[in-house]
Amino acid sequence: MRILEGSKAKAEVARLVGRLNRLTDSESAVREIVNDVRQNGDVALRHLAEHWDGLGSEQPIRVSEKEMKTAWESLPRELRRALNSAATNIRRFAEKQSPKEWMRKKGGVSTGQIVRPLAAVGCYVPGGRYPLPSTLLMTVIPAQVAGVERICVVSPQPRTETLAAAAMLGVQEFYRIGGAQAVAALAYGTKTIWRVDKIVGPGNVYVTAAKKLVAFDCGIDFLAGPTEAVVVSHAGKAEFIAADLVAQAEHDPEATSVFITISRVLAKKVVVETERLSQGNTLARQSLHSHGAVLLATSEGEAMVWANEIASEHLTVEAGDLRSVRNAGSVFVGDYSAQAAGDYVAGPNHVLPTAGGARCRGGLTVMDFLKVITVQKLTPKGLRSLAPTGIRLAEAEGLSAHAESLRVRLKRVQRKQQVRSKHA
Repeated sequence: MRILEGSKAKAEVARLVGRLNRLTDSESAVREIVNDVRQNGDVALRHLAEHWDGLGSEQPIRVSEKEMKTAWESLPRELRRALNSAATNIRRFAEKQSPKEWMRKKGGVSTGQIVRPLAAVGCYVPGGRYPLPSTLLMTVIPAQVAGVERICVVSPQPRTETLAAAAMLGVQEFYRIGGAQAVAALAYGTKTIWRVDKIVGPGNVYVTAAKKLVAFDCGIDFLAGPTEAVVVSHAGKAEFIAADLVAQAEHDPEATSVFITISRVLAKKVVVETERLSQGNTLARQSLHSHGAVLLATSEGEAMVWANEIASEHLTVEAGDLRSVRNAGSVFVGDYSAQAAGDYVAGPNHVLPTAGGARCRGGLTVMDFLKVITVQKLTPKGLRSLAPTGIRLAEAEGLSAHAESLRVRLKRVQRKQQVRSKHA
C-alpha cells in the first residue's frame, strides 16, 4: 500500500470519487450478454452458463430441493449452528426495520399508508472463488421477513455450504447460474426462470454493470460490488486496522481498501501490518497493490471530509467521529468492531452500496422488499374542507379537469347540505 499526502492524497480521493467509471469499461461486453439472454432465452442462458459458470452439459440449471436438503444434512453440526445463529441475528434486525401501517383521521380526511411485499425477487449470491452462504442469508431473510411470496436464488457453481443455507431457510427456487447472464434471466425471464420484480445482492464488476443496465426494466437494490473498505483512525491498533483492510481486499482483485489518518507513525505501522497479514493471500495482495492506499490528512476534520466524499461500502471510525459520518453503506465504531462481524453475524445487512451509492442510501433492508403505498379517504366533510384549496391550485396550473373533478363533488355535497337545511 502507498502512503499519500498533500496533493497526491487529494488526487487519490478524487479518483475514488470517480470510481464508477470502472463499470463503464465492462458495459459493452455485458450489454451483449444481456441482449443475448433477452432475445434467445434458455438457449443463450445455457450456452453462457456452460461457458462462464462451469455448468455441465447434462447438468440441470435448477437445483432440486433434494440436493439442497442433502447439502444441509452433510454439514458439520457446528457449521449448522453457526448458520442458525447468524440467521437469527439477521432476522431480528430485519424485523426491527419493518415499517408499520397507519392511518390518521382529522376533520373528515383520513390519510395513511399500507405496506405490501413485492411478489417476486431474485437474490444474487456470488460463487466462484469462495462459497458465500452469508450472502444468501443476507438477501433471503429480509425478503422472508417482508413476506415476499416468490424468492429465487441464483449462484454460479454453488458450494455445499450455500445450498445448505438455502435448505435451512426453505428456499424452493435455486439456479446454478451467475454473472450478467443470471441478472438478464431474472430481469427478462426465460422458459426456465420467470422474471422477477427486483434483483438484489452483490457481485463483481460484470454483475454490477448488468444490474445497472437492466435497472429501467427491473427493480434493483443498488450497485453492490466490488467491495470497498475505508478506515479512519488516528490512534487505533495497527494490527486491527490492517486486518480489516486485508479482509475486504481478499474479496476481489478490484476491491478498494483505504486507510485515512493524521498520524504518520500509525500510517507506517499499518502498511507494515498489511504486508505481514497479506502474506500468502495472493488475491488480497493484488487488490491492495492496485487499489489500496494510506492517506495522510492534515486534520481530523479533513480525514472525515475525505471519508464522506469517498462514500464507501464499509466505514470504520472512532467513537468521536460517528456524528460526522454522512455517507457510508455501514459503519463500524471503534477498535473491536471488526468489519467481518458485519459480514456474518452482527445483524445489519452486509449487502451494501458501492461506487458512491452510499451518498444516497445505506445497505439492504427489509424496506427493499416492500412497497409503502399511501392511502387517502375523504368524507363529505373532508371534501368541503379540502376542495376549495385544490380547485384554486388546479386552476392556477391550468388543469381545468382536475378542478372540475373536485368541483362536481363539492356541488353534490353542497346540494345535499341545502336539502337537509330545508327540512331541518
